[in-house]
Parts: sequence; C-alpha cells; structure tokens
Amino acid sequence: MSDPSRYAAEFEAARDNPDAFWADQAEAIRWTRPPTQVLDDSRAPFYHWFPDGELNTADNCLDRHVDAGRGDVTALIYDSPVTGTQARYTYAELRDAVARFAGVIRDQGVAKGDRVIIYMPMIPEAVIAMLACARIGAVHSVVFGGFAGAELAKRIDDATPTLVLSASCGIEPGRVVEYKPLLDTGIDLAEHKVERCVIFQRDTQRCELVSGRDIDWNEALAAAEPADCVPVAATDPLYILYTSGTTGKPKGVVRDNGGHAVAMHYSARAVYGLSPDDVFWTASDVGWVVGHSYIVYAPLLLGCTSVMYEGKPVGTPDAGAFFRVIAEHGVDVFFTAPTAFRAVKKVDPNAELGAAHDTSCLRALFLAGEHTDPDTARWAGEKLDVPVIDHWWQTETAWAMSANPLGIEMLDVPPGSAGRPMPGYDIRVLAPDGSEVGADEMGDICVKLPLPPGCFPTLWQNDARFRSSYLDEFPGYYRSGDAGYFDAAGNVWVMSRVDDIINVAGHRLSTGMMEEVIADHADVAEVAVVGAADADKGQLPVAMVVLKSGVTRPSDEVIAELVALVRDRIGPVAAFRHATLVERLPKTRSGKVVRATLRQIADGKEWNTPATIDDPAILTEIEAQLATIGYPRRGG
Repeated sequence: MSDPSRYAAEFEAARDNPDAFWADQAEAIRWTRPPTQVLDDSRAPFYHWFPDGELNTADNCLDRHVDAGRGDVTALIYDSPVTGTQARYTYAELRDAVARFAGVIRDQGVAKGDRVIIYMPMIPEAVIAMLACARIGAVHSVVFGGFAGAELAKRIDDATPTLVLSASCGIEPGRVVEYKPLLDTGIDLAEHKVERCVIFQRDTQRCELVSGRDIDWNEALAAAEPADCVPVAATDPLYILYTSGTTGKPKGVVRDNGGHAVAMHYSARAVYGLSPDDVFWTASDVGWVVGHSYIVYAPLLLGCTSVMYEGKPVGTPDAGAFFRVIAEHGVDVFFTAPTAFRAVKKVDPNAELGAAHDTSCLRALFLAGEHTDPDTARWAGEKLDVPVIDHWWQTETAWAMSANPLGIEMLDVPPGSAGRPMPGYDIRVLAPDGSEVGADEMGDICVKLPLPPGCFPTLWQNDARFRSSYLDEFPGYYRSGDAGYFDAAGNVWVMSRVDDIINVAGHRLSTGMMEEVIADHADVAEVAVVGAADADKGQLPVAMVVLKSGVTRPSDEVIAELVALVRDRIGPVAAFRHATLVERLPKTRSGKVVRATLRQIADGKEWNTPATIDDPAILTEIEAQLATIGYPRRGG
C-alpha cells in the first residue's frame, strides 16, 4: 500500500486551492488558446471552468496522440459476439475515419454549435459519429438505440438538431431491433422537423431510406473530404445527454468542452489508475453517461486502448462472456454495473464458465450504477481475483464523486461503501433543515458548490429547471437525490434514492440497506425492496427476490429465512414480513431497477411503463406476483 498521506494531500489540495490544482491538471490538455482563468464564479450558481480557454476535444482524443508518435497504438477494439465480428482501430486509423465522417456531416450543413442526434447501436460508427461532431464543434446528443419513437421525438424537440445519424438495426440476443421504424415515428411526432438523416446499413438487416431525407452512410462517406478540427471555447457545449426515465419535457444535461476534457483525463488516471499503455473495458452503452465518459472520452484523452462490446453479460453466448473478453483483449481495468455480475452469478453461481479463461491480466474491477451489495462484490472479486471498487456518480457529474482511487492510493474501504470523496468534490450529508448530520446518520447526499470540472454547468436551454431540480432545496449545494451517510472513517455509503427512504411507524429506513441484507442470503441472486402504503405504519417494506439458478427449496422456507435475516441484522423496527419470489427484476437498459414503478404497482396506483425499460412484460408479471401476497393492500 502506498503512503497513506497521498489521498489526503490530493483531496486537500483540490479543496483548499482549486485554481492551482485544476490549472495543473489542465496542463495535460492541448489548448489552441490556453486559459488564463481557471474558474469564473461571477454568475454563481452558474460556474464556468477555464472560461477564456479554447481547444478541440476530438483533437485531444486523437490527433494529439498521433502527433506525439503514438498513431500505431490501438485506440478502439470492437468486440461483437452478437454478430461474431471484431475490429481494431489504431489512433491514426480512428483519426482518419473521424476526419472523413466529420466531412460528411459538414456537407449536410452542420456547423459549429449545431446539434446532431445520434441514434445508433454499439458499433464503431457510433464512436466515430460522436468524435466527428466534436471535431467540427457540433453538439452531439446520443439517444439510446431502440428508444421508443415518442421519447425520441421529445429529444428532437428539445435539442432541435440539424441532422440525425442512425443505423438500420440493433442486435439483441435472439432478436433484431429495427431502428428505422422507430426513427421515422420519432421524426413524424416531433414538432421540430428534421430534414436530413444519415443511415448506416448493417449487414444483418437493411432498411428502406426515405427519399429526399435519408442518405446512405457509406455513399456519403465515399464522396466526403476530411474535415479539420475546429477550435471551440472551453465553455461551449460538447454534448447534451438526456437523463433516463424522465417524463414530460426531458432534462438535457449539458457537458462543456474544457472542464470535461480536463476531468476525464484526470479521472482516468486518478480514479481508475490507468496509463496510456492500458486496455480499459467499460461494459456499458454509448447511449448512457458511462459510455460517453469511459468508452469514448476518458480512455482516448489519456491515450488508452478502449474496448467497445456489443453483447450481454449472459446469453452472448453464455455467462463466461465477460471473462472471455478480459482474457482475449488483455483488459487491465474493467468497469460495469453490479447488476451485470448479479446476472452472471444467477446463471453460473460457481463461475465455471468464467474459469475457462485466464483473466490474470486484470488489475481491478469497478462497479457503479446502483448500490453494490457486499455479496456481489465479494463474489466478483473472488472469481476474478482482483480488488472490487464500488464508486458513485451520476449523469450530471460525468465522473466519480466518491471512489477508492486506484491511481492515488488504495484506501481501507469496507464492502458496501462507495469510497471516499474524490478530489474536487466537497460532499456533505444534510438533514431536511440543511444542517449537517453526524456520522452514521442518514440524510441527503449533497455537494458544496462549485462542482468540479466535468460536471454539468446547467440544463440545455433551461436554467430555471437546473435551479429547481438541483439547487433550490439546499442553497449553496448540489442535491444529488441520493440518500446515505458518512461512517466515522469518512467513507460514503450511498444507500438509495431519497425517494427510497421509507417511513415505517415514524422510523426513516433505507430500502437499500434491506436489499443489502437480503442479497447476503446464499440462495439470493438479486432483490428489490420498495416501501408500500400501510394504514397502520405508514409504509412497509416489500421485497421482490430472484433466486440463483438451481435453487429448488420451497419459497415459504426461503422467505421465512429472509424475514429472520432482516430482523436479525436491522431489527424488528424494519417490520419486514412481505416478500415474493420472481423470475427477474424490471430494469432499464442501463441496468437500473425501476423502483419508482414498483412502488406504484405495490400501492395500487396507476403506472406507466418507463420509456427506458428493457422488457415491459416483466412489470405485468410482477403485478400478478405481488397480488399473491396481498398487494396492493386495500385501505392501505
């Protein structure tokens, strides 16, 4: 273990002298006009980092490395078990592909500051499209491929794009998702009229092009000339990313160019412990913030090799897929969601399929996206024989608010904790009146303003909603919407969303804490706990439990053990008595359980299928299963 003062020194430097700290980090970036000011706080709470700087993000991701003599280094590995194909791009090859496609979008009338919506599957062309937009100063907004037409229409109306980039289809295990009908529906429903689309035709399934609007990707590429990098202000937007699960007008998180480039480069080194010689694999989708930050921008800004995976943790072809990719591509650091390893553990509890692959190249596994229960972390760590690091961040922040910083020093972080605050984040846990709570006391997890570089400066064309959604509840702080606490050692425990704190007979309890206890049972693969209305106690916890494959014990027996476990670990105050066994949990495509919808079902309220849900049929199955244990409780 390294000198225990390293983390404290770096954290205190960022806290006590942020101008000097972030000026040092900005030295790693190539600026066309270096900034002379680090932070502009004159319009607080709208803060701007490196306000007089000028750069190009794509230049920093690609051209800078080629100019430094690293053009032959592999930048991107594409691994697609759903199509049985792989591809590799060196930095020079990726730069050339991006420059040529930047010429395509320039030829369609896209200029600096214009918006481009990217609606594509996990293929290299999606990365090329993102970087091509950045190269000419256009603002990209990636919408998860396969999103419903009505949801796509909302994003078209909010971003008002000049151009849409898409593909003929996406490929899931056992099915092909036709994108074109969804795209056409979204364009038809939107009030903002899109006049041009560039469509990539996949060999698996091609689509009909709309005459006068749609352009074939490869035909346009053949006729295009490469485009040079266009310098932009550090405060100009790089992308807009809409938060998942929103209703009504979506929230478009804005990411700037300068602060984002500095933060991504810093976090790749400090949080993930990466160097330019490393292979970094993030098993996510470019439609989510994780894919933006750690499939595309951070690895390429640092000069790493990034793995792009078009597949699933199980089913493509089996539960050994993650292990195979790590071994085959020599992955040094791996980042995924805990729900992915729960899926692997459920299907292959002893990781027998994974054991066939030599994963000794791996140094660490990072988990984020949902609270990581200690049982899942232990299981993954044992099977991969590496430290497992839970860390916490959000779409709004773009990088970790708390972690165990592999690149600074490995701290003594207990399982279940999301680590320590990262340099740049002044995290506080607040009571409803805005006062700080003591150690081990639950509260709202907030960050004292200003947020560090990389975090969103506002919402797209909606400063008022930025204030009301994030700042007004606790003036001077960013309200994360997550609930948790600090322990006595200064570790952050993120237990649930604020909405998932339930009130049982006057006691505020975390459903995440109950999930952690239940997940520790030897037969449990994963679990979701929600608070359901109760006439006597206000709310009662209700658990939906997925068992590991091969468990055949009577359900009543297992549930009785779970009830006893919660009573023993948390106490009778939890009043936990109601659970049901289900085949699977309803999740978004990014792997998050749709707990708000489960609460509505348990309470007997009207509910709508979330736009981001992976398989809508699961909700009807859950509704029927809850009815077998008396939910909703009439009169509750």
